[in-house]
Amino acid sequence: MLVHEGESRTPEADRDLALSLAAVAGALNTAGFYAVGLYASNMTGNVSAISDRTGTGDLVLAGQALLLVLLFVLGAATSTLLIRRRRRRADLGAYASSVFAEAILLVAVGLLVLPLDEPARSHTLVAGLSFILGLQNAAVTKISEARVRTTHVTGTITDIGIELARWLDRGASGTGPLKPHDPARLRLHLSTVGAFLAGGVVGVVAYRLVGVALLFAAAAILAGLAVPAFRR
Repeated sequence: MLVHEGESRTPEADRDLALSLAAVAGALNTAGFYAVGLYASNMTGNVSAISDRTGTGDLVLAGQALLLVLLFVLGAATSTLLIRRRRRRADLGAYASSVFAEAILLVAVGLLVLPLDEPARSHTLVAGLSFILGLQNAAVTKISEARVRTTHVTGTITDIGIELARWLDRGASGTGPLKPHDPARLRLHLSTVGAFLAGGVVGVVAYRLVGVALLFAAAAILAGLAVPAFRR
């Protein structure tokens, strides 16, 4: 799941990647929103919030949204640099390293916010999650060549609409080089959205019940996904 990249990946590998990491991302994203009212990985919403809050004069909230965007970008850049460095050495565990780093950072953020009082705890939590989910999104995008995206669903839902249109148009005649309907890709996109949704429900319920311990559980799942790739 975290070894092969690009066209060498099987549909099953993409599906497993989508189901597991989208569920984790959905859980972390909704936990952050429950904690502070800001999404850790919804950069469309955060950029819109920057515009809205700036226009209404609420520069504090605009600055908070801007910080999340910058941290997400920094996380994506960090992940890419880590992957590129390991790939130069023909390391098959390059992508697993990024996912394992995500697990370590989740533990670090959890330990960091545990002794903090509100609202510092919630704001620190969502900031850390933005960096971590940027890290995950870059790794998943690169290994799947953007077929799988796990930390947000706007593009994935758009792809569902495109595949549905291709399905509806599948019997039309013509000679143009039109891309045919791909049932496997439609199933992949539906699975991604479903996993993100289910993970989000579990995430907000779990955060209400156990708080920051949710991060440690997510870290354990990610580490369990990454470690087998190092043995290949």
